[in-house]
Amino acid sequence: MAEDTFPGWHGTTIIGVRKGGHVVVAGDGQVSLGQTVIKGSARKVRRLSPGGYDVVAGFAGSTADAFTLLERLEAKLEATPGQLQRASVELAKDWRTDKYLQKLEAMLIVTDGRDLYVITGAGDVLEPEHDVAAIGSGGNFALAAARGLMETDRTAEEVARRAMEIASDICVYTNGNLTIEKIGG
Repeated sequence: MAEDTFPGWHGTTIIGVRKGGHVVVAGDGQVSLGQTVIKGSARKVRRLSPGGYDVVAGFAGSTADAFTLLERLEAKLEATPGQLQRASVELAKDWRTDKYLQKLEAMLIVTDGRDLYVITGAGDVLEPEHDVAAIGSGGNFALAAARGLMETDRTAEEVARRAMEIASDICVYTNGNLTIEKIGG
C-alpha cells in the first residue's frame, strides 16, 4: 500500500483538569487504524516517579513516539528534581531542535499536582487557561465539556469523567474505557 494511501492510526482523548487543589489526568483506551478499532483498552496515562517526585503524564499520538518522549521527560526530571516547568521546557527545546525527535508525532499533558502543561513538538510548553487542557482526536470535545463543567460544584475527577463521557459520545476515535490518575491535594 502506498504511504499516502495508508489509513492513519487515530485515537486518544486526554484531558487534564485542575480544581480544588487536585489535578486529574484522564485518557480513553481506544486505538483505531482507519475505520477499525485495534484496541479498546490502551493505557495512555502514566505516573512517573523520577527520584520520588510524582508526575502524571498523558499522551496522544504515536505510542512508540510518546514512550520515547516520556523517557526523555523522565530523564529531564531526574536532572532537575521538583522542577516540572524547567524539565518540560528542556524537553520541548530538544524536541524542536533534535533531527531525530522532530519526527516524533505525539503530544503530552503533564502535571505534578501543582503545574499543568501541554508539551508539543513545535517547542510549545503551554499552561492552559481555565485549568483545563485536552489533546487528541476528541480533545476539543472534552475541553469544551470540561470548561462548561468547571463552574459547577463537581470535583476535578467528576469534571474529567463527565467531559470524557461527552467526548466519547461525539468522537468516533474515543471510547469510554478510562484510565485516571489523580495528584495533588
